[in-house]
Amino acid sequence: MARILPKSVTKLIEALRVLPGVGERSAERYAYSLLKGQPRNAKLLAGALADLHDSIGYCKKTFAIIGSDDELSELYTDPRRDKTLVMVVAEPFDILAIESTKSYTGTYHVLGGLLSPIDGVGPESLKIAELKERIVDDKVVEVILATNASVEGESTAMLVQSTLEGVDVKLTRLAQGLPIGVDLEYADQLTLSRALEGRREF
Repeated sequence: MARILPKSVTKLIEALRVLPGVGERSAERYAYSLLKGQPRNAKLLAGALADLHDSIGYCKKTFAIIGSDDELSELYTDPRRDKTLVMVVAEPFDILAIESTKSYTGTYHVLGGLLSPIDGVGPESLKIAELKERIVDDKVVEVILATNASVEGESTAMLVQSTLEGVDVKLTRLAQGLPIGVDLEYADQLTLSRALEGRREF
């Protein structure tokens, strides 16, 4: 059977399909868009992907994404940020959603996922023990749980609550103005701001 597409294009389509939510047709459209566009755009994308893992690291305190030459996130070291207030999120990109509201001045703690045994994510995979250490080290007064309202998000919130049982800290949860099943990073700024203002004790 004759080859319909050159091997390089087929390889690109297969590579694009590893992205979440990208099926075969979407991958084909992306590949065609890159092919018919300016070559410099494809090279720019290739360069960014090649540098991606070598140029990043994770904050030793918050586990947010940082530059490979840094040790701590600027959102942690900035003297204007309140270290006694910690918002717990599932993934680093959830921070972008909260920061876009411009209504939060505390720091963050990235768990590194949500509890999901079916996906192989158990309690030992999450940065909960490190959160407990931070509460003591930074004399944290309030921990805001900002995991989404899915089954995994709620299970993770309950796990954090049980782990922090007996620790002298106020535990709150974002108000449930957030639609069930919607990831934090996709929520709009107004909804997030109101969820933050209306947080309740957990």
